[in-house]
Amino acid sequence: GMCWFCNFNASSEELKAAYRRLCMLYHPDKHRDPELKSQAERLFNLVHQAYEVLSDPQTRAIYDIYGKRGLEMEGWEVRTHASDRVFRLQSRSQRPRLGTHGCCPVGIDATDLFDRYEEEYEDVSGSGFPQIEINKMHISQSIEAPLTATDTAILSGSLSTQNGNGGGSINFALRRVTSAKGWGELEFGAGDLQGPLFGLKLFRNLTPRCFVTTNCALQFSSRGIRPGLTTVLARNLDKNTVGYLQWRWGIQSAMNTSVVRDTKTSHFTVALQLGIPHSFALISYQHKFQDDDQTRVKVSLKAGFFGTVVEYGAERKISRHSVLGAAVSVGAPQGVSLKVKLNRASQTYFFPIHLTDQLLPSAVFYATVGPLVVYFALHRLVIKPYLRAQKEKELEKQRESTATDILQKKQEAEAAVRLMQESVRRIIEAEESRMGLIIVNAWYGKLVNDRSKKSEKVKVIDVTVPLQCLVKDSKLILTEASKAGLPGFYDPCVGEEKNLKVLYQFRGVLHQVMALDGEALRIPKQSHRIDTDG
Repeated sequence: GMCWFCNFNASSEELKAAYRRLCMLYHPDKHRDPELKSQAERLFNLVHQAYEVLSDPQTRAIYDIYGKRGLEMEGWEVRTHASDRVFRLQSRSQRPRLGTHGCCPVGIDATDLFDRYEEEYEDVSGSGFPQIEINKMHISQSIEAPLTATDTAILSGSLSTQNGNGGGSINFALRRVTSAKGWGELEFGAGDLQGPLFGLKLFRNLTPRCFVTTNCALQFSSRGIRPGLTTVLARNLDKNTVGYLQWRWGIQSAMNTSVVRDTKTSHFTVALQLGIPHSFALISYQHKFQDDDQTRVKVSLKAGFFGTVVEYGAERKISRHSVLGAAVSVGAPQGVSLKVKLNRASQTYFFPIHLTDQLLPSAVFYATVGPLVVYFALHRLVIKPYLRAQKEKELEKQRESTATDILQKKQEAEAAVRLMQESVRRIIEAEESRMGLIIVNAWYGKLVNDRSKKSEKVKVIDVTVPLQCLVKDSKLILTEASKAGLPGFYDPCVGEEKNLKVLYQFRGVLHQVMALDGEALRIPKQSHRIDTDG
């Protein structure tokens, strides 16, 4: 019943007008037949309940965000900001959830593929094939547990191994939000490759456009105490651009300045660092394609005392929670590397594959073409069929879970259509007298176009009567919202794309239009006129 008011952005005056119209349509006193009177009474009560929810700003905010289930939850706190009238909703019955983050880089040495010695090489395995080895691995995991509205505990740990030597560490941090402008964090850690660690992090908004972060650390080791200090000052230069100044003192002292511009379609970074032992200049550009897979292409150039590195790559969403990316790094004297990254929810798996220490065109070619061929083959043979099967499975589950609800909505829609008959008869008589707007036929649901450009009715319902009932002064106006919520409508194919096809007569001339489910529609229009010439 909530959707019968059809426009969730409607003003209070528009809500009142829709409420009065529906009350007149479904008022029990307007129907003499006992069965129609009973149906009218039930629909009249639904309309009244819907109006009570939508006319109250607090309950309407809850319904817009959480739907009908949100109204059934207890203990809502609704806070209103007077200046911008934005509702902040919080349920006392909801408990803070744990947040987990993980990272697993696996270094792979594949230089034997391109740098293999022909004469001096001794094949230990006797297989005659190049040897590919995992030379380092690092696994880290962190858990964030909200303790109160302002306090959060963070537990993290890591294990690493490189060339046969391994170790691990564990850290515990407690973060407290001190005010709307800042927070502080205390950190304690220990590991077998390093001694105890004590750290302090502070964040503070200096102005609405400027903030500063400071990280102090004391690392205890066999060589003594090693202090460190990192301070970052950031300022919003405009809506999409942030400038950073960083000063780091300690083991690797450096000064760094960077400018980052992030828009809907691109991400651009320029950075300059002076430090010991690393000084460099960096420029990076990433283009964001506006497609369903959120494809991004990146290229960067980094030059410094260590040499020069050019890196290019791409990443793409392969499922709802997974993003796959690959990048090729070409540098002197670093050589050629292929970096493969998979983000799965809050977990990151990173595979840097070192191919050669030299600048070999063959290594660059295979590092570029190989991942593309593998990706498109996997996408066509594995990923796409899997996603299609998952979508069908979700649709089937959605249909099963909503079967009872759909049946109820269908019965309500059919009852509404029966109650509309008398009103529609009067509307048609009034429109015919002025040569106005007459709905000849209207269909709603999944409409498929064949080659003859004729629509095949698949999972559709007849909505001629409900649409005629909405005609006022020879006009029909539908807002940008799903038509399934209109009086006399229901969703005949849950989870699938739907259209509304209308054949209507205006000034004695036939018109036809087909609109998407969420598309606004205004009738009549000259462009809808059916050309009968020839």
